[in-house]
Amino acid sequence: MAKTELVLKYISSLVLTLLLLVSCNKSDKKDQEEKIVEKPKTERFGFIMEDFVVVNDTVQQGDTFGKMLAKQGFSATEIHNVVEKIKDSLNLKNIRTGRPYTLLKSLKAPHKVEVIIYQSDLINYSVIDLRNDIVAYNKQKPVTIKRKIITANIEGSLSATLDANGVSPTLSHNLSQIYAWSVDFFKIQKDDAFGVIFNERYVNDTLYVGIESVEGTFFVHKGKMIYAFPFKKDSIGGSEEYFDEEAKALKSMFLKAPLKFSRITSKFNPRRFHPVQKTWKAHNGTDYAAPHGTPIMTTAHGVVETTGYTSGNGNFVKVKHNGTYSTQYLHMSRIAVKKGQRVSQGDVIGYVGSTGLATGPHVCYRFWKNGVQVDPLVQNFQSSEPLEQKYKERYFKQINPVKKELDSIANIKLKK
Repeated sequence: MAKTELVLKYISSLVLTLLLLVSCNKSDKKDQEEKIVEKPKTERFGFIMEDFVVVNDTVQQGDTFGKMLAKQGFSATEIHNVVEKIKDSLNLKNIRTGRPYTLLKSLKAPHKVEVIIYQSDLINYSVIDLRNDIVAYNKQKPVTIKRKIITANIEGSLSATLDANGVSPTLSHNLSQIYAWSVDFFKIQKDDAFGVIFNERYVNDTLYVGIESVEGTFFVHKGKMIYAFPFKKDSIGGSEEYFDEEAKALKSMFLKAPLKFSRITSKFNPRRFHPVQKTWKAHNGTDYAAPHGTPIMTTAHGVVETTGYTSGNGNFVKVKHNGTYSTQYLHMSRIAVKKGQRVSQGDVIGYVGSTGLATGPHVCYRFWKNGVQVDPLVQNFQSSEPLEQKYKERYFKQINPVKKELDSIANIKLKK
């Protein structure tokens, strides 16, 4: 009897052990299955990457769309058929060297190309789907807009100040355009300051892709605070203009300078020692040093009166603005306009060089008033017309909350 009980206990123990082993094995299999199911898929450009063999490449020098397909084994007939079907949807001439593209190939040999994705910039891309019926379309990556506020005292240049405050220096381009008529960026002083409320664009919430818009800004220059707020008279599709807190336009007849960013190396001076001729003589212009090839802008609307070359001026352009004012731009590396051509304020008329009597790349900017050369930096030009009365109620309603916000950050953060 005792022996029988011992045997039964042994069998029971063995069965229990087997049950535990089976249970653990099932649990392990279940865990493995769950892990496989939970493995995330990678989605890019609207496609699941695991469904293809993915090849990332870059457009090389001399590549065309046809050559890119030929490298993948497409025949001339196949290339022609693809081009014919997508030519109305995509401009294949816009493919640029250095831009990335992705090939999605079949998982099955011989791994034929099924989808081509060309990224024209950080946001926009084009898809050519070769599966079944060939189709092509343009899309954009999701863009996130982040609102930011910055205020700072100028330390060095505007770009350097922005960079030091963790803001992309590209904002300096926006500010230079907004204040082109109001702030002389070649005379920014250490006590100058600014504040901006603006919106930045990000792809995938992390990749910065530029400035979306400026809601409002102020610039303290030579002790004066200059506000600027964007406004569209036609709220649907109208062009954007900037006005101050009193609805006065920031634009004036002349830009402050013919270059966006540079430095003044020589001012208008009735007696200056000429660095090339080594003599004392009048310098009837203002010299702006800049890298060779920098675009030179006409400072006001007008008609090109003269273009040409002289041994002293080098390549030059002279623009007549009206019966009172004319401007001239000297030492260009290349002239970009012709005599008699009508130009608008800010149009590129040439490029910085060192032709003629010049020691280095710069533009000598000369200014005539009633036939006499004068110093443009001391002229007072009338601003454009203020905002029409019929728009003012909407304008002030739009800018008031932004101005309050700008005033609050000015009071808190700027040095007194």
